[in-house]
Order: sequence, then C-alpha cells, then structure tokens
Amino acid sequence: MPHSVESFPVHVPQAQLDDLAERLAQTRWPDPQTVSDHSQGPQLNQLRALVDHWQNGYDWRITETQLNEWNSSRTEIDGLGIHFLHIRSPHPDALPLLMTHGWPGSILEFRAMTGPLTNPTAYGGQACDAFHLVIPSLPGFGFSDKPSSPGWGVAKTARAWAQLMEHLGYGQRWAAQGGDWGAAVTTALGHMRPPGLIGIHLNMVMYQPTEDEIAQATPEEQRMLADAQRYERELSGYMKVQSTRPQSIGFALSDSPVGLAAWIYALFQDASDSAGEPERVIDINALIDDIMLYWLPNAGPSSVRFYWEGRNEMQTQSPAPVMSVPAGVSMFPGELLRLSRRWAQARFADLRFFAEAERGGHFAAMENPTTLAGHIRETFRLLR
Repeated sequence: MPHSVESFPVHVPQAQLDDLAERLAQTRWPDPQTVSDHSQGPQLNQLRALVDHWQNGYDWRITETQLNEWNSSRTEIDGLGIHFLHIRSPHPDALPLLMTHGWPGSILEFRAMTGPLTNPTAYGGQACDAFHLVIPSLPGFGFSDKPSSPGWGVAKTARAWAQLMEHLGYGQRWAAQGGDWGAAVTTALGHMRPPGLIGIHLNMVMYQPTEDEIAQATPEEQRMLADAQRYERELSGYMKVQSTRPQSIGFALSDSPVGLAAWIYALFQDASDSAGEPERVIDINALIDDIMLYWLPNAGPSSVRFYWEGRNEMQTQSPAPVMSVPAGVSMFPGELLRLSRRWAQARFADLRFFAEAERGGHFAAMENPTTLAGHIRETFRLLR
C-alpha cells in the first residue's frame, strides 16, 4: 500500500499573531552589555532594531503564502509527522535532491536556491542540471511533529529521510545535501548507503583532526584549527547548554519571543561571515522568518533537544569510517569548522568535488546561495 503524503497548507490563526504582537509590545528589556563588542552576546541596540522591524515592517502572511506555493506537505514516518517542501522541477529528468537544514536554520534557509536548482534554464543554466527538491523540517523543528520520547537523533532521522524519499517515489536514484545538523544527517545517509543514494554534498564537515594532522598542519590549516578552538572556547556555550540541559533554556524559548530571537540571533551573529552584523549579509525579513518557524509551532524547546540526542549518540559511536559514497565538499571562509582539501581526501574515499568559496559563513545557503548552488550543481553533474 502506498504511503500517505498529504498537502499541508500553512495558515497560522490571526489570534496567534496577535498574541505575538502583544508579547513583543510588553517586552521587559535587559540593561545594556558592559562592553563595546559582541563578547557578551547580542547587543541591546541590535535586538531592539530587530524587534522594531518585527513589529512594524514584517508580514508573516507573505512567507506563509510562499511556503504554500512550494507544495507544503506532510507524511508520517515511524509514528512522527514530518513536514516538508516538495518543489518539483519543470524538467522531467531532474535529479531528486534531499536538502537538510540545521539549528538555528529552517527549511526557509534554502529559499534563494530553489529557483536556480529546480529551473536552471530560467537562470541561464542547463536543463541537465535540474533538481526536484525535497526539503524536510527536522524532527521537533518547524511544523514537523515533536518527539515525545528519546531516540530521534541523527541516525533515526537519516533512516526516516531515506523512507521519505521512498514515500515520494524517488527511491531509485537521488542525492542529498546539508550543513550543520543537516550535514550530520547527510553524512549518516552516506554511511548507510540506502537504496538509490548516488552521492552527497556537504557545506560543513564534522570531524576531529588527528594528532598527525595537527602536527603537520600548514599555515592555512593552522588557521582552521585556531578558528575551531575559538569556537570551542568562546562561542559554543549554546551548544553545551542544549547538549546537556536543553529543557533549562526551553522554558524561555517557549515563553518569550525576544528571548527566542536573541538566542537564535546570537548564532547568526557569531557564525555568519558578517563581522557580527548578520543583517549585512542576510535580509532582516529572512532572519525573522527563521525565528518565526521556531516561535509559531513552539519548536524552540523541541529543536534544542536535538543536541541532547546528538550528544548521546556521539558518546556511544565508534570513530566514523572513511566515507565511500561519492561526495562533494564546499568550504566557506566564515565557517568556523573548516577542513582542507587534503584533510577531506583522507575522510572521503571518492571525493568528486572540493571548493573554497570567496565569501560566506556557516549559513551558506542564506549568505552566498549563488555559489553554494553552483557547487551543488558541479558535484552532482559528475554523478548523474
């Protein structure tokens, strides 16, 4: 019997938007930071400006319409409802591509790439590079259901995504892409090698350098190690809280829209290639859209529990074997966790593509979508 895939038009009740507006108007603001930089987190004036635009210059209904135009859908896998966008190419021979976001991203982070990837001829490209896109919300994120018991981590999500592609009739031949937790899920898919998966592309690689790699690092690789150390030392507090005590922050993320916005904004500030001003590289409406996909479905608490699941998995896993499935890797200069081509070649037995972009950071799909889309095309052009 075929699996049920249902249309899922998004329509947020006006009462929910009115409640948000009232909460924003009644925000009790903290006193300002005591430093002139971002070392204590987002500055008061930055969050005030974001919230002012949220109140006076932002319209959720525009985004809601866009989501529905992208074939907003749901299916059930292992008892959990999964929300996803299914954007088919006008070119019938397009390659199905599964794209997975991370935290604090969302299915909307791929928005600027949907047109060029599904309909390349409309952007000066060739029909042979077209993709059908499947973009699911991770369990507990966006409008996907929230797990009510432990276990929905990277491995189970990867297995669910393989089932999703089967549900959609793409089980014979498909590809996968991701960054952040999306990279972890995509990497897990690569190791699983489910039927039909022809290759993967990553714009972040989760790895630990070996002692030999550290000892023999080139000057550029030393800079990569230094950035990774800075992330661990200065910028990873959110990760440690979410990995060990997610429910502690969950109450604030559920109750306060400004608290949620600040928690998310801090990552865009620290991990984008923007010198601490993410609005310089990402449209402010896109930032608020991202926050809304956590606020409206009350997904803040359930999304951060994904870190708790991930930590538990990592504690029980053996070191990852060399990836055998064909792979492409893109490195963006503002990404704090980078690796060199030679380090990548040691981890991917069939590295078909490797490139370093001129600009962009952790949120590459939002910061430099043109380059990322080009890298994805080049990777799978070699595998079609």
